[in-house]
Amino acid sequence: MPNSMTGYGRGEFSADDRRVTVEIKSVNNRYCDIQVRLPRSLNALESRIRDAVALRLARGKVDVSISYADNRPDAYQVTTDLGLAKAYAKALIEIADAVGAPESPSAAAISRYADVLRVETAQVDPEEFWQLLEQALNQALDGMVLMRTGEGERLQADMLSRLDLLEQERAAIAERAPEVPGIYRERLSARLSEILDERSAALVDEQRLALEVAMFADKAAIDEELVRLASHLDSFRSILGSEGPIGKKLDFLIQEINREINTIGSKANDLQLTDRVVYFKSELEKIREQVQNLE
Repeated sequence: MPNSMTGYGRGEFSADDRRVTVEIKSVNNRYCDIQVRLPRSLNALESRIRDAVALRLARGKVDVSISYADNRPDAYQVTTDLGLAKAYAKALIEIADAVGAPESPSAAAISRYADVLRVETAQVDPEEFWQLLEQALNQALDGMVLMRTGEGERLQADMLSRLDLLEQERAAIAERAPEVPGIYRERLSARLSEILDERSAALVDEQRLALEVAMFADKAAIDEELVRLASHLDSFRSILGSEGPIGKKLDFLIQEINREINTIGSKANDLQLTDRVVYFKSELEKIREQVQNLE
């Protein structure tokens, strides 16, 4: 079953007054491009997070966002820079004296100045923390994979219905193609009759006319293209029903299908064939757009 590259997943895990939240978003990309945003104290786990995501997702631009809340009593420590606080207080008193303001600065006011108070978080043990993070990460990945699978099923159903149309158009082209040389002969004969008088038209060499039609038929022959086109469509259907990443394979097949139908269009000296080729290419382009979403 094909998977879409578009998805979202969220996971959360709590233990011992600590909570980890993981959000993962993915969109289309030719490769597997994983970006991780996490608190600086957890940077040591970034490569492990990337590896865990890469095991579940083969393609797509993936954004992983991790937040961490620690509510343990000893999780944070507030330190003061008393020297800096005294310097602020002295400067404020000098300002007050200079402008005639009798009020002295309060401790609360001084504490709001930069770097007077510093909040430090407790060191995080990467191995211990991974036990928490892994739970939330797997929840988020499970949710994302489920969404990508569901979207992949919808894309598959849409492409299969359009593939049916392409096969019908190919069959109609194959049915019409043998009639084209005969139509060309009639058109050529009618044109000669318009140009020549009745007596001269009767002298037209039938053998020469047949040769001209044969040369036209040879140039307009699309038998080989139709055979290859049928083979490519069969392969497309088969791959679309297979497991694993298939987006790149289908993208390559669409290029091959497009090459064959373009050749058929260039050889088609017939309005009905041209109309069918145009419709075929229109539906093929819609399939190509859907394939860009597949993993």
